[in-house]
Amino acid sequence: MSKTSAKTAQDKRSYVELITSLVAWAMAAFHIYTGIFGIFQSVLQRSAHVGFAMLLVFLMHDRKGARRKGPLAWYDWLFLALTIISVGYVVLNADTIASRYSYVTPLSNYEVFAGVIGTLLLLEAARRSMGLALPIIALAFLSYVYIGPHLPGILSHQGFTLMWTVDQLFYTTEGIWGIPAGVSATFIVMFIIFAAFLERSKGGDFFIDLALGLFGKSRGGPAKASIFASGFMGMLSGSAVANVVTTGTFTIPLMKKLGYSNRFAGAVESVASSGGQFMPPIMGAAAFIVAEFMGEQYIRVAAAAAIPAILYYFGAFCMVHFEALRIDLKGLPADELPNVSKTLVFGVQFAIPVVVLVWLLVEGYSPMKAGLWAILVTIFVSFVRKETWMTPRRILESLDAGARGAVQVGIACATAGVIIGVLTLTGLGMRFTSIILAISQGSLMITLLLTMVTSLILGMGLPTVAAYIIQVTLTVPVLTQNYGVPPMAAHFFIFYFAIISAITPPVALAAYAASGIAGSDPLRTAVTACRLGLAAFIVPYMFVYAPSLLLIGSVSEIITSAITALVGVAALAASMVGWLKFRANLLERTFLLGAALSLIMPGLVTDGAGLACLAIAFLLQYIRRPRIEQPA
Repeated sequence: MSKTSAKTAQDKRSYVELITSLVAWAMAAFHIYTGIFGIFQSVLQRSAHVGFAMLLVFLMHDRKGARRKGPLAWYDWLFLALTIISVGYVVLNADTIASRYSYVTPLSNYEVFAGVIGTLLLLEAARRSMGLALPIIALAFLSYVYIGPHLPGILSHQGFTLMWTVDQLFYTTEGIWGIPAGVSATFIVMFIIFAAFLERSKGGDFFIDLALGLFGKSRGGPAKASIFASGFMGMLSGSAVANVVTTGTFTIPLMKKLGYSNRFAGAVESVASSGGQFMPPIMGAAAFIVAEFMGEQYIRVAAAAAIPAILYYFGAFCMVHFEALRIDLKGLPADELPNVSKTLVFGVQFAIPVVVLVWLLVEGYSPMKAGLWAILVTIFVSFVRKETWMTPRRILESLDAGARGAVQVGIACATAGVIIGVLTLTGLGMRFTSIILAISQGSLMITLLLTMVTSLILGMGLPTVAAYIIQVTLTVPVLTQNYGVPPMAAHFFIFYFAIISAITPPVALAAYAASGIAGSDPLRTAVTACRLGLAAFIVPYMFVYAPSLLLIGSVSEIITSAITALVGVAALAASMVGWLKFRANLLERTFLLGAALSLIMPGLVTDGAGLACLAIAFLLQYIRRPRIEQPA
């Protein structure tokens, strides 16, 4: 390639990047404006948000779904134009659409055309930004609209015309512009922009340095630091894979340097990164969807997530600690670690926006207003130190990054709206409830197992938001109405399994991303991650049988359940690794496993049995101690 042609290609790429940034700034400005002056009417707010997201997808991703490295192809320009024509029609006519009589007022030929094209473009945007899984599922549901009348028995429905289907999906708030898109267009996008501002002001560096300073000297220090740092970073990013790529590039090499195997280092990072989405107070994006579907205040959902999040990270921490003891790993030298006092002095400014955010949520401010104020406070406190100043350039970079970061969630929510629209149009949700009840034969445990499996399968190929939305519309009514499970427990059960699908083979996206950094086998890394995060597969069942872990019940019940669950999770880690005070034999591991399962289950009898098993395990180790060579 000649220098002239190379320069021309570079100019075209720069031109596309400039257009992308302009669209991203426009999207961010739209949401900042609505955060200050109030949101627009629902159809307008949601369609504008999704329209911006679709434009950004076609600008940022090529036809293979990869990050764009070259100029736009002719079909990309066509998709951009058709997006403006179709979604833009909804934006410009939002008031008319909101006030019309759905299914009664006939759609014009242009409106049917715009609805069909807009829906297909949304599915293409989902394919480019998230892969084939979600659009294929959406297409399967769409096909049900037309093949349903020909299916036998409970799956059959009356059938619907193209106009009726388009009306449902594109011109009401029962489809694409439904609740998920509404949450993405208000709460989620504001928090993602806030996270971008915090990151650009070097907040991420503070969390990583603090984690290393606190845990770096202990056995397995970098692995413990990874758990701490990834938990904080994950709640901001809301994406397990993005978190792995962000913190893993730093923590995984440190773990390998210390002596952990490539596979174990990758597994630790993937487990730590995946859990950030249920780490309060921010909890990534999906928690806003949980709050909206439950009709609860976001702060209530965040509070309920506290004990489960502690159990998850405590379990991973114990696994890492016992593994470090088993292979006799040391910590890092003090001179290689950040000074905790200096780090805290430097980073106290990053705690202020988070504290303000939580305080505003507790005071009853909407998440959108709280997020907006947190952004303003982040800018203000950045001027404490010159190296963290939010200059005009950094502010523009933050707005750009925030808008781009909101794209996948926005597209996922809108595409999930297609599925919800079909469910409500055809009544498939009620039919699915009947099918689950028939299979489970009235057994709550079988229903929970079915829910777990479907959540994991959906979560393997979908973002957490999309997996949760699909499941919540199908199975939550079964759990709450037919089995009396508290709504908070039912929603969290699905939410957790949608999250930990990121470390569950065969499609463990977070584990695969970590294996690429660690240089390990992806599948073996995922299996190890499942072992490290084993507590996460048990904790959701605890929500259902002991809702006190979600702050439901008396104070004494909550405290007792939390303490016994913590001890149970530690016993589970000791059993899985095979180490307590020293190496545990098969009999001791069996008693530790019995202690774990008994303590995790609610009830005085099981707690007593669990403590007895734990005491026996310690006693057996004490008896064997004189014959065991202690590690150095």
